[in-house]
Amino acid sequence: MAIRDDFEVVASQVRTVVQRFALGLLVIAAFGAMLVGKADTVLVEHARVVALDLASPVLEAIARPVAAANRAIADLKEFASLRQENARLREENARLLAWQTAARRLENENERMRELANFREGPEASFITARIVGDSVSAYVRGALLNVGLRAGAASGQAVVTGEGLAGRIAEVGENSARVLFVTDVNSRLPVLIERTRERAILAGDNSPRLRLSLLQSVAGVQRGDRIVTSGDGGSFPVGIPIGEVVETSEGSIRVRPFADFSRLEFVRVVDYGVTGLVSGGPAPLAVPTGVRVR
Repeated sequence: MAIRDDFEVVASQVRTVVQRFALGLLVIAAFGAMLVGKADTVLVEHARVVALDLASPVLEAIARPVAAANRAIADLKEFASLRQENARLREENARLLAWQTAARRLENENERMRELANFREGPEASFITARIVGDSVSAYVRGALLNVGLRAGAASGQAVVTGEGLAGRIAEVGENSARVLFVTDVNSRLPVLIERTRERAILAGDNSPRLRLSLLQSVAGVQRGDRIVTSGDGGSFPVGIPIGEVVETSEGSIRVRPFADFSRLEFVRVVDYGVTGLVSGGPAPLAVPTGVRVR
């Protein structure tokens, strides 16, 4: 009993000393660790590696259940959204089936109308692919330089198209190069149709990213989202070549966003429809033809 009492007294005294000088001891220990790190970096690095080796299995063991719980939560969220996704897909599939039925009916009706009218397709169009090797974009001109010319089959007035639709027409042509006048150029004038209403108008450029629609009989009939296509007036190009869509109809001003993205043009097609006439002193309309062949 006496020994145990003496031990408890000593332990109490040691604990009191440690508590009283704990801050100083920690400072001394930190300073000693810094000295050891400066004196023997190899020893410190080895100790750090050993500590990491000992801690890695523990951290990995802790991370496994956490990762499993995260995966389970993600699976539950995905499973909860599957019902909504399935309902959306069913609704979309029903709409597509309705459109398919309508398309088949219109296709059959179109074939019968063609037979009754003894309709014949126009001349087959041909095209060559060209690369844009320079631009003529300035405050007064919207155009580009192509690496094809007369030798490749390019001619003045031919259509220049992208995968989206009209980009411009060939304004000048040399032996091995040609200059394109974009539809956004101030000199561009195109006879067009509003696809929904079949109303005729003139689409003009003004050196801005948007085109201006004018000479309409009824401005009120035009709506945002209406597609603008070529009308075929003048006989330069076929009817129905896509150009752009109406994006603004405020205060009697109708603006059209062209389908062609002129900021990313690299390759274009120069299309020959068999005629090279110009339209009202402006660029001829153009479009991606059906059944084209490579010249």
